[in-house]
This record gives sequence, structure tokens and C-alpha cells, in this order.
Amino acid sequence: MSKYLLKNGTVVNEGVSQQLDVLINHSRIEKMGSNISDENALVIDLTGKLILPGCIDDQVHFREPGLTHKGNIHSESRAAVAGGITSFMEMPNTHPNATTQELLEDKYQIAKNDSIANYSFFMGATNDNLEEVLKTNERRICGVKVFMGSSTGNMLVDNEKTLAGLFSNVPMLIATHCEDEHTVQKNLAEAKLKYGDDIPIELHPIIRNEEACYLSSSLAVQLAKEHGARLHVLHISTAKETELFNNDLSLKEKKITSEACVHHLWFSDEDYASQGTKIKWNPAVKSQSDRNGIWKALLEDRIDVVATDHAPHTIEEKSNVYTKAPSGGPLVQHALISMMEHVKNGKITIERVVEKMAHNPAILFRIEERGFIREGYYADLVIVNPSKKYSVSKNNILYKCKWSPFEGCDFSSTIDTTFVNGKIVYKNNQIIEGVNGMRLSFNPDF
Repeated sequence: MSKYLLKNGTVVNEGVSQQLDVLINHSRIEKMGSNISDENALVIDLTGKLILPGCIDDQVHFREPGLTHKGNIHSESRAAVAGGITSFMEMPNTHPNATTQELLEDKYQIAKNDSIANYSFFMGATNDNLEEVLKTNERRICGVKVFMGSSTGNMLVDNEKTLAGLFSNVPMLIATHCEDEHTVQKNLAEAKLKYGDDIPIELHPIIRNEEACYLSSSLAVQLAKEHGARLHVLHISTAKETELFNNDLSLKEKKITSEACVHHLWFSDEDYASQGTKIKWNPAVKSQSDRNGIWKALLEDRIDVVATDHAPHTIEEKSNVYTKAPSGGPLVQHALISMMEHVKNGKITIERVVEKMAHNPAILFRIEERGFIREGYYADLVIVNPSKKYSVSKNNILYKCKWSPFEGCDFSSTIDTTFVNGKIVYKNNQIIEGVNGMRLSFNPDF
């Protein structure tokens, strides 16, 4: 079908929830309103269901090329649309690292053939590729990724001259992973001296502690202010870091922004006892007070975006001792329904979830014609049934790695249907094969 008429659903968009009909014609939203009719459209009755703009995840690791035993663009994009994520932005620490224009375009070619969701890829910065970074086309690439702390992959940027060159010359958004490497390595060495490789997982937030996060995040903010750069600090994990950000400007006017991830909003250090290395992330899941501080900053608009940092590893890899167990975990399939659980519990409204997971990524990255339910925009939509329960089990996990930190969770909501560019790509727990997403485009003058 090229035309769909969505009837009787509650549209959640731009701070308002209201019953509206939505007419989809080919890839676009043609009309919104009451009592729409079109004899050529397939009518879908959505009584009791929510119509949301598709989520835009600004931080994923889909592992292709080079790490495809963990996941790939084909498998992880399908898990994403099953979770209501219709567009993703993927990180450069694949093998090889996406640190040249040619290697970056290789990833776009893979996505063009294999991704069911819309896509963009970050250009990766290193200590010695500034000239290559400056060739990046800001209308076709989401941003430049700078690892100001080492994580998965060897892309640490710690040269002061390079950092100054990036922040003073890159016109597009700079997204940073912020953990002070010296502090982390010092803490790790002390733990290894006491425990060897089998460090208790409970020490992860001690090794990658508040000091490490704040030293690096505050340096990034200082550089951005000094050079007038557009800075987006990824996966805030401490309450102290939230003090670096403010809400005195609209998001469109802000030059320094930040992100929270679903796992830092859900888990705390109390969960290491039951979850072990499954919830080993960089930066680490920390205390309940840190989680509370992140929530407070999110609701006060000092944190602007909710994302996943989806980073799959095999369960065999994650089952290793501390020093050999990689950091990261799969999250895209269950991110939205985990946030819907917070809605049910009164932590956040559905309108704010849509703002943080769809509207704000579109505004912040200046994405063209996505992130909102508007006439003329691409029809990237997710239908949520807020009254149908969903239990996460190995039988319904779509990640290539076949596990989830949410295994065993009984969620109150279900992703019913997902549209990407006006095509149904997921419905009734089934992926609709044969549909490809589009490359995201950006408007620097947005």
C-alpha cells in the first residue's frame, strides 16, 4: 500500500495529545485532522493506541564493519524499528575506524543496502586526522565523534593541540565521550593490584568514577565555550556533570547540549549484584543519587536528549572476568517501552518522552523533515499500545547477540506498528522485510 489512513488514535506531538486522523501518502504525511476520508487509503483503526513520531537515536554502535559477530546494520536496524526507533546515528569505532571520508562512505553503502531504519554515521576524530575531519559535509553527516576517554576501540583523542584544532575549526556538531583517561587508568591499576583481572564488577563505578567523568566533561564544555563550538556531551552518568548544562536558552539556540541514556535512567549500582557485567557500560552506571540527578536535569531541560548507546557484545564476551568483559549492551529494541514504564509510574509524561526521543534529536542535529508529526514531513511513526503488556524473553529478542539487560522485565506497553518513510516495517511482532531506510539529511541553517 502507498496510502494509509490512521483513525481514532491519540497523536502525541509537540507537547499535545489529541485524537487526530493521519493520512499517509507514499513516504509523507499528507494530512492531519478530524474525520479525514480517502477511498484509496487502507484504513487502520487505532482506538486506544498512541501515534508517536518515530524515535531518533543519536548514539548507537551497530558493529559493522569488522565486529559483525556482535551485530550488524541489518540485524540491529531491525531490532531498532521493533523498538519504535526509525532513525539512528552510528558511531565510528568499528573496524576499521571510520576516520577517513572513504571509510565513512563505505558504511553508508552498507546501510543503503541493509538498513530498514533511516541512518547517519559520525565521522571519527583521532589525534592526527584533523585535516580529514574538516572535509566532512555537514549537510550529509550528523556530526564528528571525539572520544575524550577510551572505550570500545582505540580512538582516544588526548592531544591538547588536536582538541583545540577540532573545537576551533569544526563547524558541525561535536559529540564527545567524556572520561578522563589518566584518572580511569590510575583507578584500574589500583584495583588490578588488589584483585588481578577478576575485579568485582561493583568497583566499575569506582574505577570510572565521578571525578573521571567531570574532569573530562568540564574540559569539553570549557573548550566549546572558548572556541564557540557546537558540543553535545553523550551519556551523562553523574549528577555533578549535570551542573555544567543549563536551560536558559531554547534548544535551537543552545550550542552546548547533553544526552542521557536509558540505562542510566533505569539501573543503579545496586543492580550489579544481580546483573553483573551485563550492565557494564562506559561511563559506568553509578549511584541512585546520580540517577536521581540525571532525572532531575532531564526534566529541567538541562539534559536535552534520551538515547541508547546501543552496543551489543556476545554473552560469551560479557561473561568474562572484569578486565576482559567488554563494556556496552543492546538496548534499541526496548528503549521506548522502558521509557513508557516511567510514564506509567509518573516519572515523566508521554509528551516529554516524545520531546526527548524524537523532537529534540531532530532539532539538535538539524535533521530535515523528521522528528515531528507534521503535514509534509516523512511518515516516520510508531504506534504504541499502552494497555498491552510485553515481556522480554530470548524468544522475542531481535539483536544478533540474543540477550538483553531487560530480560525478564514485564513492561506495561507494547510497540504495535512502526512506519519508516510511510512503509510499515514492523507489525504484530513481525519485521516486514524488503523495505530500506533513507540517509538522513541535515540543514545547518535549521
